[in-house]
Amino acid sequence: MKSSAQTIGDTAARFGLDTHVLRFWEDEGLLRPDRDAAGRRLYGDPDLVRIAVILRNKAAGLSLDQIRVLLDEQAPGRHRVLEDHIAELDRRAADIAQARAMTEHALRCRSHDITQCPRFRSHVDDVLAGATRWRLEVTEPPPGRIDGDSPQVAAGSGPSN
Repeated sequence: MKSSAQTIGDTAARFGLDTHVLRFWEDEGLLRPDRDAAGRRLYGDPDLVRIAVILRNKAAGLSLDQIRVLLDEQAPGRHRVLEDHIAELDRRAADIAQARAMTEHALRCRSHDITQCPRFRSHVDDVLAGATRWRLEVTEPPPGRIDGDSPQVAAGSGPSN
């Protein structure tokens, strides 16, 4: 048995999770808790570290599939996953910078109707030209999320969870 073994309820409470999230992560191969004689899950210190790593990586925007690769010492794609994620973060940072510039201009614009402001229109020219498609998934999470996995913030690209 692992040291400092905790029940699934205590472990979930420690991290502010529902117990079904830990079960789901186990089903997905991210966790492998020991079992007691009655078959109940027991989470030891190494499991707690894995849960903390999963949560930190999810907060950084990685999907469960990406995290699975990072936690698998046999997976050859670790560097590719990280390089792809850095590229996605860079793309999202550029999108955020553009959104901030557009919002700051709209806030300070003297035009009553910002659609008539030439400078503001420059922020939407890519959409008007058809070079960029407006994607609702930026603000609307996918339906039916029950796995405790948050949706991607960026729209239209990157791995799904």
